[in-house]
Amino acid sequence: MLDELTQAVLAHDEVARYLRDGHGHESERQARERIYAYLDELRTTQRYPIYRALKHPLYPILRKIDRRVEGIEIVQAATADRRVMYVSNHRSHTDYLVEPLALDDNGVRPPIIAAGINLFGGPLGLLHRHVTGAIPIRRATKDPAYLVTLKAYVAELLQQHDFLFYLEGGRSYSGELKPPKTGLLKAALDARRSDLVMIPVAVAYDVVLEDHVLAKQGVKRRQRPFSRELAEMVRYSVGYQSRAFVTFGEPIGTRTLDPGSRRDVMALARELRTRIGRQYKVLPTAVVAAAIRPSMPRAELEAAVDVLIERLARVGANLGVTSGREAVESTIEPLVDRGIVVMEGDRFRIRERNLIRYYARSLAHLLPATTQPASAR
Repeated sequence: MLDELTQAVLAHDEVARYLRDGHGHESERQARERIYAYLDELRTTQRYPIYRALKHPLYPILRKIDRRVEGIEIVQAATADRRVMYVSNHRSHTDYLVEPLALDDNGVRPPIIAAGINLFGGPLGLLHRHVTGAIPIRRATKDPAYLVTLKAYVAELLQQHDFLFYLEGGRSYSGELKPPKTGLLKAALDARRSDLVMIPVAVAYDVVLEDHVLAKQGVKRRQRPFSRELAEMVRYSVGYQSRAFVTFGEPIGTRTLDPGSRRDVMALARELRTRIGRQYKVLPTAVVAAAIRPSMPRAELEAAVDVLIERLARVGANLGVTSGREAVESTIEPLVDRGIVVMEGDRFRIRERNLIRYYARSLAHLLPATTQPASAR
């Protein structure tokens, strides 16, 4: 006997079509067994009371990150009577901690989260499956059996839970806001809930915990075991302190959108990316990185940052800094501590150019390519 969720997934149009005529050289029975196997892999449960207790063992990491939340009243109003899909940019592995806790801190139950399958090994995988309610995503696969199962499963989850996914897919290795992925957007629209709204979410850090790792690789070439990434993060967590800004935007209704229309799905993806970019908190690290030259006196750097802040203000950026002096004073110490910049008297010299570019490129979506500072190119 099939459980209710499995029956619902099998009843989805794309799954039924795949079983009927889209499984290549497989028999229908073999195709069905593969869908069952993928569905078992995706299954997750969120146990909220235990979830809330997770703050305590995670305190050594969480105390290093000062969470700042903007627009929480928007979320509180939306979750009162609508189904919500949060759509976020992706800066760091700490996003999985910071964003749900930003909601929980303000009395909003955290959503189910779509996370890379590399986060599901060992005890952490058990935690995700049976406590936090995360689902493992095979981002690189092109297997049609997996893709139709994933979309149908997400559509069914949305009948009971709010959901969060990262519009860029994985983290940005270059620092830029990446092009949007549309698969899970279409899955959400396939849920056909007239009360479904998309809430754009922007997360920004003064300093990203794994910045050295991301900037060194530049682009993601292969999926690495999370245990290896975790070891690198622990290494760079020594002395780490940062603010994390989580900014929630106005909800986007989906009632008039057709999940079968690629034009509708792409237009929604572009609108979400635009809003996330507009909400993204512009912090001192980014403006200093975008303005600094390989070797630069402090006074010139402060003046260059002032010019950049004025330019960002004109395009409606969500500014978290008001002057060049403020930016330099608050940023130079962490940049020096992390070995990114060296102080030579009253002059600053770039030591890690890749890291400066990584932070500078976080503003690329706000500045036309022809006006971007040289450090961001």
